[in-house]
Formats: sequence, structure tokens, C-alpha cells
Amino acid sequence: MTGEGEGKIKLGKANVYIHLKGKSRARITHIDVELDEINKVIEPGESTYCQGKEGGVFLGLKKEAIKRAEKLARKKSKKE
Repeated sequence: MTGEGEGKIKLGKANVYIHLKGKSRARITHIDVELDEINKVIEPGESTYCQGKEGGVFLGLKKEAIKRAEKLARKKSKKE
């Protein structure tokens, strides 16, 4: 994990849970990453690619999500 750096725009602090099968309507055990800002990039129901990396995960975005991510990053970097 590299932490903060050039070209990285912080979205916020996410709540991350292991969600167990059979609890709170989960059909399979999975990991939930909950942060409203994520839905400005990855819309509910939209699929993405996830891969583990040292210290966390990498979420690969499709073209439309990349456009939303870049728009959000420009907006957030203007505020800083």
C-alpha cells in the first residue's frame, strides 16, 4: 500500500465489513465497502473488477465509471 501521493484524491473513510452468508439477507459471504462517495463512481448494480494488492484492493473501472471518477476527482481537487 502506497498511501497518499500525486494523482490520488481521497474520497473519505469507508466502513468495511465481512458480511456472513445467511445474515442480513446475504446469499454468500462477501466483503462490503460502504461509502456514499463510491456510488458517484460505481453505480449500484454496476459491476467492476477487484483484485487484492499489498495492503488493500484494486478496483478496476469500466469506461463510464472512469468518466465519473475523473469528473469527481476534478471537482474534489478544486476544493482543496
